Amino acid sequence: MRARDLDRANASSVLDAAYAEGQLGADEYRDRTAQAETARTVGELERLVDDLQVPSAVADLVSSESTPPRNPLRRAGTGGRYPDHTRARDVDRDTTRQLIDNARGDGQLSEDEHQTLTELAGEAKTLGELAQLVDDLQRPSGAAPPPQPPRSNRRRWYRIAVGAGAVCAAVAAFVLTSGVSDTEPAPATALVVVDLGSVQPLVIATPNLLTREGLTLFLGKYRDKFGDLQIDDLTLYPEYAIVSRAVPGEPNRLIGYDYRGGFQQSSSVTSRKADKAAVDLAQLNVAAISDALASAPSTLRVANGVVTHMDVEINDAGAYSTFGIPKNGPYVTIYAGNKFNESGYLLLTPAGAVARAVPFEK
Repeated sequence: MRARDLDRANASSVLDAAYAEGQLGADEYRDRTAQAETARTVGELERLVDDLQVPSAVADLVSSESTPPRNPLRRAGTGGRYPDHTRARDVDRDTTRQLIDNARGDGQLSEDEHQTLTELAGEAKTLGELAQLVDDLQRPSGAAPPPQPPRSNRRRWYRIAVGAGAVCAAVAAFVLTSGVSDTEPAPATALVVVDLGSVQPLVIATPNLLTREGLTLFLGKYRDKFGDLQIDDLTLYPEYAIVSRAVPGEPNRLIGYDYRGGFQQSSSVTSRKADKAAVDLAQLNVAAISDALASAPSTLRVANGVVTHMDVEINDAGAYSTFGIPKNGPYVTIYAGNKFNESGYLLLTPAGAVARAVPFEK
C-alpha cells in the first residue's frame, strides 16, 4: 500500500519521540528519518519503527483515550512483554545499572564485575542485551519490572498506521480495527481503514535551545543526566546540541553526546588530558547570555539574520586573553548569519559581557 505524506510525517514523529528516549543513536535516528521521508509504501515505514518501544509521549496520549489500545506499536498476540530485539531507552539502561549497583552492594558482584556490567549496560541497544546482563542476579523486592507494552481491556487493538495506512488522532499513524472478537478473527483480507482526514501528526515540542527557555531546559536536563554541569565543549543549535565531557570518575577519558530532548552517546570513549580544564556551565549567566542571543543579529549587522549556533569552550591556547578571557578560562561564542552567507560573531564571558564583536562588514 502506498504511503501518504501524513503517514511519513507520523512515522517521523514516532522516531523523534524514540530518539529523545535513547532508543536510537544519533546516526540511526538520522538514517531512519531520512528513509521515512522518502518511503513509498506503508510497509517500508512499518519496518522503521517495528523494533521500538512505544515512546512515553505516545503511550501517555493513547492511555488517555476512553478505550485505550493494547499496544499501539505492536500487532495483536505479542503478549505482555516486548521482544528481546526491542530497543532500550535511557531509563531502561538506568534501571539496569541500578540493579547492578544493588547487586554489588549486597555482595553478588565483585568490583571488576560491577564495572564491566555497568559499562555494558550503558552501551546496550536492546532489552534483550540488558536482560542478559542481570539474568543471574537476585533482585530487590521493589525492583522495577521490565518495560511492558500498553494494554487494553477492550476487545480491539490498534496497529501502527504505517503498517496499515491510516492515522490515530493524537498518537501518530495508527490503524484501528474495531469490533474484532478474540474468538472470531477477522478475515486476512479484511482491513478497516479509518479516514481521519485532517488529523495532524504528533509533534513533541522542544523549545529553541538558543532562547532563555531552551537554554534553561537544557541545563536542567544535563544536570539530571550527569549529576553536574561540567563539559569540555558544547555547541547549541536551535533544535539539538553536541557536547563532549570527561567520563565521570575518569578525567583522562573523553566521551561525546548528542542532545535532542534526551542524551545519546555519539562517540566512543577516547583519551583526554587528565589536567585539562573543564567548563562549569553553572557559571553561565543565562539571562544575560539569552539577551545577547536575542539581539545578536542586529548587533552584528546581519540583515534578516538568525542565530545559527552557540559554542561554550575553554580558552586553552590563550588566544582570547587580549579580550579579557583568561587562559584556561571559559568563554561563549554566538554566531549569526543569513541566507546570503553574511555572518558575524560575538565573544562573551560566562557572565554574558561582550568581550569582542565581529560584525558583518559590507
